[in-house]
Amino acid sequence: MRKVKNLEHYKASEATVVTIGTFDGVHIGHQKIIKRLINTGKVEGLKSVILTFFPHPRMVLQKDSNIKLINTIKERHDILDALGLDFLLIKKFTKAFSRLSAEDFVKDILVDKINAKKVIIGYDHRFGRNRNADINDLKVFGETYGFEVEEISAQDINEVAVSSTKIRAAINDGDIQKANKYLGYDFMLTGEVSQGRGLGKQLNFPTANIVIEEDYKIIPKQGAYVVYAKINDLTVYGMMNIGMNPTVNGSEQTIEVHFFDFNSSIYGEIIQIHLLERLRDEQKFESVEALKKQLAKDKETALKFISSHKPS
Repeated sequence: MRKVKNLEHYKASEATVVTIGTFDGVHIGHQKIIKRLINTGKVEGLKSVILTFFPHPRMVLQKDSNIKLINTIKERHDILDALGLDFLLIKKFTKAFSRLSAEDFVKDILVDKINAKKVIIGYDHRFGRNRNADINDLKVFGETYGFEVEEISAQDINEVAVSSTKIRAAINDGDIQKANKYLGYDFMLTGEVSQGRGLGKQLNFPTANIVIEEDYKIIPKQGAYVVYAKINDLTVYGMMNIGMNPTVNGSEQTIEVHFFDFNSSIYGEIIQIHLLERLRDEQKFESVEALKKQLAKDKETALKFISSHKPS
C-alpha cells in the first residue's frame, strides 16, 4: 500500500475507486466498507483509495474539542495495509479546506488529483463548505465529471451497530474486550521503549517503559492489563500498568510493561502493545512488599487468561 501525506503535488496515474472518511479505529463497520471498496477495485480494474483527513476535523473546527483518537496515523496505515488497500491519501484538514465548496472539492481533489471513476459513500455522508452537500449532490457531480456513485445503504451501515464513539467510551472505561470486539482486532498502543526509574526491576518485575509521542492518542483507563507484543517476529505476552505508581509516590502517569519469559534489551525500539483484558484498578498499597504480592497474583491471573485465549 502506498501512503501519500501531501496531496499538493499528487496526481493519480490510474483510475481509482474511492471512499472518504476519518475511519478512526478502522472498526468492523469501517472494514465492511473497505472490503467492498477493495473488492470493487479488483473486479472493475480500479485502484482502491481511501481519502482521509488529519488532524481530525473536530480538532480544527471545535476549539474546545478534547477528542482522542483510537489510532495514530501509523497504526491506521498498518491496519489498512493488512486489509489490502492500494492507496491511503491523507489530506491535511484546515479551516481553509473546510470552506472549500462541494463542487471544488469534487473537481479539484476527487477528479483532478485522485482520478476517481467510482465513489463509494454512505447514504448520510455530507461534505463541502458547512457540510451542505449530500449523496444526491455527489451523484449530480458524478454525471458532470464522469464518475459513478455507489451508495452504502442505511441498512448496510446500521447492520453493524458500532461506532468510533462507542469504542472510545469502552477504552476510557477500561472495557478492552468490548473495544476489541467492535474493532475486530486488539487495541494497540505504539511507543518507544525508554529508560524508566528501574522500580520494576527492584520489585523483580522489570518493565519496559512505553513513551507515546502522539498526544492525541487515546489511553485506556488507569489499571493493570494483559497484553502482548510482536518483538523480533516473536509474540511475547505480559502485563501492563497504566497509572501514577502511587505506592512509590509517582508524580506522573506512566505506561509500563512486564513481559513474561523475555530478557532481551529493547531500549530505543518502537513497539506495539496489544491489549487483551483488564486485570484491576490501580491502587496504593500499604507497602512495597504488598505491591510485590499483588504483582505475583496479577501474573498468575494473566497467565491463566493467556492460556485460555491463546490461539492453538
